[in-house]
Amino acid sequence: MIQSKITVIGSLNMDLVVITDEHPQIGETVIGKDFKTTCGGKGGNQAVATAKLGNDVQFIGRVGDDSFGDNILSTFEKNGIKMIERQPLENTPTGIACVTVSNNDNSIIIVSGANAEVTPELVETHKERILESDFVMTQLEIPMETINHIAKICAENTIPLLVNPAPAQKLTDTILEACTYITPNEIELEQLKAFHPNLMTEYKHKLIVTCGKDGSFYFDGDKKTVVPGFKTIPVDTTGAGDCFNGAFISAITNGNDLHNSIRFANAAASVAISKFGAQEGMPTEQEVLEKLREVEN
Repeated sequence: MIQSKITVIGSLNMDLVVITDEHPQIGETVIGKDFKTTCGGKGGNQAVATAKLGNDVQFIGRVGDDSFGDNILSTFEKNGIKMIERQPLENTPTGIACVTVSNNDNSIIIVSGANAEVTPELVETHKERILESDFVMTQLEIPMETINHIAKICAENTIPLLVNPAPAQKLTDTILEACTYITPNEIELEQLKAFHPNLMTEYKHKLIVTCGKDGSFYFDGDKKTVVPGFKTIPVDTTGAGDCFNGAFISAITNGNDLHNSIRFANAAASVAISKFGAQEGMPTEQEVLEKLREVEN
């Protein structure tokens, strides 16, 4: 696969993962089965997913001056991702996500930390690096004014932009107009529709909606087109949507059409959830192609 130059702008977290047989109710204590720390954040996950598929990935984000930040930078280096702003923020913690994994599903609480300092000014400082990109990808775990600034840069320079609206928030008109693709899951889609009553009339053609094991869908004109998912035994669904986004960008920038790019992304996500850990589970191109061949045979 020819390398595409992808710029990811977004969040970096350390995931503090508790594995348990049941989610505790309010006021309840349960005994967990295991505890792990893994590098995460939607931005970081999407960057690793894209890089492991053979793309040239650079990242704009921030970490704090702590061991979590050091681990994230080391993971990026191991995966060949260029961290544009390597200097940790003093007296600021790296973002964290508290993840509870139970019955092959998860719930997450995020504390932004250094991610709150991914500002429009930081993006503007590295604007020339953005202008080199074949595609830009971002999410909503950094300030909305920063997303809006990214959208302006991409619109003014005709750079394709993917916005993964997670966690779902109201988008600006600038973002809606500038983005090439918007990639919510089913719950996020309903939230976006409440925020934007005109979403399904004016921006439906930009939507790619992920539906877990049922695959994904997009709109060809007014026609809803479903791209089926792939059967797999789930181990950890953390980062499945991030894997989808990274794999979709990889496929679409390397010349695949929309439908086949979504199919490739579905296959990648199915491989990812068969392993533990968001970034550790991101597949290589060879693993995704093997999954696609399984179905063809």
